[in-house]
Parts: sequence; structure tokens; C-alpha cells
Amino acid sequence: MEESCRSSRRMIAVLAVAWMLVVASCSSSGENGSSNGTPTTAPSTAATSSPTDDAPTQGVLSAAPGVFEDRVVFGQSAAFSGPAEDLGNGMRLGIETAFEEVNQSGGVYGRRLELVSFDDAYEPEAAIDNTQRLINNDDVFALIGAVGTPTSRSAVPVATAAEIPYLAPFTGAAFLRDPQQSIVFNLRASYNQETEEMVDRLVSELGIERIAVMYQDDSFGQAGYNGARAALDRRGMEAVSVGLYPRNTTAVKTGLLDLKQGDPQGVIVIGAYQPVAWLIRWARETGMNAVFVTISFVGSNALAQELGPDGAGVLTTQVVPFPTDADVPVVASYLDALGAYHPEAVPGFVSLEGYLAGRLAIAALESCGRSVDRECFSDRFASSETIDIDGFALHYGEDDNQGSDQVFWTVIDENGEYRPLSNWQDIAP
Repeated sequence: MEESCRSSRRMIAVLAVAWMLVVASCSSSGENGSSNGTPTTAPSTAATSSPTDDAPTQGVLSAAPGVFEDRVVFGQSAAFSGPAEDLGNGMRLGIETAFEEVNQSGGVYGRRLELVSFDDAYEPEAAIDNTQRLINNDDVFALIGAVGTPTSRSAVPVATAAEIPYLAPFTGAAFLRDPQQSIVFNLRASYNQETEEMVDRLVSELGIERIAVMYQDDSFGQAGYNGARAALDRRGMEAVSVGLYPRNTTAVKTGLLDLKQGDPQGVIVIGAYQPVAWLIRWARETGMNAVFVTISFVGSNALAQELGPDGAGVLTTQVVPFPTDADVPVVASYLDALGAYHPEAVPGFVSLEGYLAGRLAIAALESCGRSVDRECFSDRFASSETIDIDGFALHYGEDDNQGSDQVFWTVIDENGEYRPLSNWQDIAP
């Protein structure tokens, strides 16, 4: 009896296994082929990295990476740590503010804009890794708001190989303005334009004849130094002394000693806010009373905070309007958006530039209509038609990949705060 039961159970098990194989075979035919055995391809769904956890994953509607039914994804590698972190944080804040503003109104042709950001700490090697990750893993539509010359010099070849737009980097380096840089679209005036304005005003407005240069010892500093030297050459002048300091450090004392050898009346400084603050503070403690002029990349809000009242009289060239001047239409828009989406944030030059970068991306997307791709996006910058961002006019063309040529002047007052420079007579050489 027991043996008979075991035989019955074995028979039932064999029949069950056979039935499962038949079902599996039928299911396989239904998923992977037609009833006549001809293979077909099942539809697939593509996904991308997104800062929002609850964002639905949608299929890509066009051949363009980063373009989804409900969103377009941009990527950013910038400094979010280290001595230049305020610059990266400011650019990201501004871009996100512009994106949030348009998203609140329904996005661009129904697609919201998103930003994926990675920290490169202002180091070229990290910028390469981040750029490759954004392109290959996160599949972003375009890169936006990179911070710095050395990082851009490393990242642009990666972007060029992938034929991905490189929009509004926070740098005025000349190499990015070469018309051969077909994927680079600059927003701001160049370092050459800033340093030309510096030398011109120091000479013509303040009567300064002895000008020195202090610069960060890398491609950023060299770009600014080259611009200053060219501006001096055009006037039959040369720097009376030159100092250098290593990137991502505050080791400025040796450079300061070199500067003092020329007994300058004015010093053009090409650097980021922390080392620049150390330089100015040490210079004044050692009795050096020259007029210090810093370039826009310095990070003005951060420099003023670092120096406090010790910064009184420090001049800075800017490439965007004063960030609290609501009489300027684009600044009024920026302040409204910042107040709506980031009310805790302090308005600043860097985040205003980031906001303009975000608005520029929006304008280029809008020009493409619903069927957006990278070619159409890039073609917008080959057009000579003005891009007007609430009165801030940007002009591009086939051989011109820089939108703005404007340079503005600001000064730190006795309260340690920046204000627009309205009267050069207030500056004592």
C-alpha cells in the first residue's frame, strides 16, 4: 500500500512538471514572437538620473538623450566643496531657480527641466570623471553651469567627443571663445574684456601707472594674466611685478613678497575668494596701500564676507548687473523667482549668472518647439537673432559663441558690502 502511494505521488509530480513546461513554452512564444515563430522586439523604456524620487519614468520621445515625455535633464559638474564651493553653489542655485520658475508655469512645451549636479571640488580630474558620468550614465541632454577654467579645459574635450552642448560655463577664458569650439556656448563677457576694462580705468580714471598682477598658478590664472598683459601692452606698459599662488590653497605670502618688489599703485588679482581675501588682508597688514581689482570669477558675495570692513575700496569687475537692482527688469525677475523658490537665499552675482544661464537654456529649448534635440538646441546659437532675457540682450552668430560683452564695476564699501561704483573720485589710488 505504501509503495503504491509513493508511485502515485511520483506520477503526479511528473505530470505537474510536464504541464509547467508546456505553459512556459506558450508564454515564451507570446512575449518574444508571433504565433508563426517570427521574432519581434519588445518595447523598452529608458530612464535617467533625476533629483526627484517620485518622478515617473517615461520613454524617450526623440533620438536626443535626456529628453523625455515629461522632462528634459541637464547636467552640471562644479565645485560644491573646497575653496571655490560658493561659486558652484551659487551657479546651481541660479539655474535651479530659473528651472523652478518655468516648471511652475508648465515647463517648456509641457516638459519640466531638471538638473543633475556632481561635485568636482574645482579639480580637473574630477571634472572629467563627472562629465563622463553625466554623459554615459545619466544620459543628460546638455551640460550647463560648469565652474572654472581648469575644469572646463579638461571637460570640454569629453563633451566635444560626445557632441553634447556645453552651456554657460562660469569662466571668461579665451580658449572657450574660439569659434572652433562648436559645442561651447558662453553667456558672459571674457576675461580679456574684463582685464582691458581694469587697465583702462586704473590708468584713465585713477592715473595709476604702476600696475602689478597676482594670479592663480593654473590655466585660469594664466588666462587672466594674459588678458592683463595684453591690455598693458596696448598702452606701452608692462606689469611692475607679478605674483603667483597654487590653486585651491591660501598660500599667497610668497606671491605677495614678489608683488611688493615692484611697489605697485594698483594690483590686478586673478583668483578665487579665499586666497584673494588672504592676499588683500596680508597686503594691508604689511603696509601695502595699492588699489586691488579682482575679476568676476572671484565670487563677490563670498569675498565681501571673508574680508568684512577690511575689504573697503576693493574693486571688482562684474559680468552681470547688480543683483539687488530691481529697476533692471531681468534682476527684478531673478529676485521674484529667488524669493518664491529660495526665500532663504541671499541675492548675489554668481546666482544671478546662474539664473541667466538657466533662462538661456529655456530660450534655446523654446526655439526648438516640442521636437527638441541637441542639433536644434545648438543651432539657436548660430543664429544672429537676439536672445532677449527681460532686457538682458545676448547676441550670438556663426563665428560668435559669446552672448554678452557687458562689464560692470562694483566696490566694497566701508561696511564690507558691495555697491555699484558710481563715482571714480571715491577711489583713492
